Amino acid sequence: MLNHPRYAIASPTSMGVRITPETRQGVPESELFRMQATSAETNVLNIAASLGQECLALTKFIDGSPISQFIQRELRARNIRFEGVSAPQGGPWGFRHQFNIADSGFGLVGPRVWNDRTGEVGRTLSLEEFDTERIFGQEGVGILHISGLIAALSPQTAAFCAGLARTAKAHGTRVSFDLNYRASFWSGRESELRHVFQEIADLSDILIGNEEDFQLALGITGPEAGGKHLADKTEAFQTMIESARRTYPNARYFATTLREVVHANEHLWGAILCADGEWHIEQPRKIPVLDRIGGGDGFTGGLLYGIWRGWDAQECLRFGWASGVLAASSLADYATPADEEQLWSIYFGNARVKR
Repeated sequence: MLNHPRYAIASPTSMGVRITPETRQGVPESELFRMQATSAETNVLNIAASLGQECLALTKFIDGSPISQFIQRELRARNIRFEGVSAPQGGPWGFRHQFNIADSGFGLVGPRVWNDRTGEVGRTLSLEEFDTERIFGQEGVGILHISGLIAALSPQTAAFCAGLARTAKAHGTRVSFDLNYRASFWSGRESELRHVFQEIADLSDILIGNEEDFQLALGITGPEAGGKHLADKTEAFQTMIESARRTYPNARYFATTLREVVHANEHLWGAILCADGEWHIEQPRKIPVLDRIGGGDGFTGGLLYGIWRGWDAQECLRFGWASGVLAASSLADYATPADEEQLWSIYFGNARVKR
């Protein structure tokens, strides 16, 4: 890796828009909606980008599309740089960006999310569309973050993500892989995706996912997913990671979040990190929740920011925990910290006014 890489974190992503009711009501009974540019991967980048670090989204757009223009404008406003070719739409039934239609839930009414990904242009991402030698070899990237959501979108994106991981490692860039197993993405493609996920995991320095992700995406043997209690989940994850560490000795960090839903607006929120064989556990605490979507991405973004900054493992875990809380405190699905102090104040429970 270059001594002073231009980008703290880069990530392949398929952009879309998220539409949520303005009034926190359910989607069917709402008339006014708020629209934002969205992707799990740019949610992760948003932490470092908000804190002044250059970050890069590797993506794809549609030529002449007003939605593409909207997404580009929002990414610029969020200090996230982007590269990506624009493909022809190909008519009314051609390519488009994904739509994520969701409400926030309230009290005992849980949130509901509807994903519409038909014709998603990001499914056609390929390595040939990017100057990877310039990005990784000349400009430099501190951490390449890959999500299993992108790796599993299509055979093209699977090859794209694996190729990016190989290129990153060849240039000394650390690789982060959030497994993000989704049964609907894997249906009928288990053998193909298992091979790709194992290849990326073998190249990874940072592996993120729960015990189910490790078992279903990587084939790591272990206990069944933890029960309803967070203590069960903690024990199951630790057992799983001991197996994963033996299978993927190149990885230095293994992490997951812990969540128990009291009701839509109150959760128990914790996190676990195994760093160089040492365990660090952030015991679950009650947190208020405005919109839960993006909390896990916020955690990952904060964790990666700490690793990029060279902090010790406990600081990285705490910063990630607080970043997840900030995301859950926003109606957007990403956290936008004003500064590091704001996140440390969240961690230490200091909600006093700052003048």
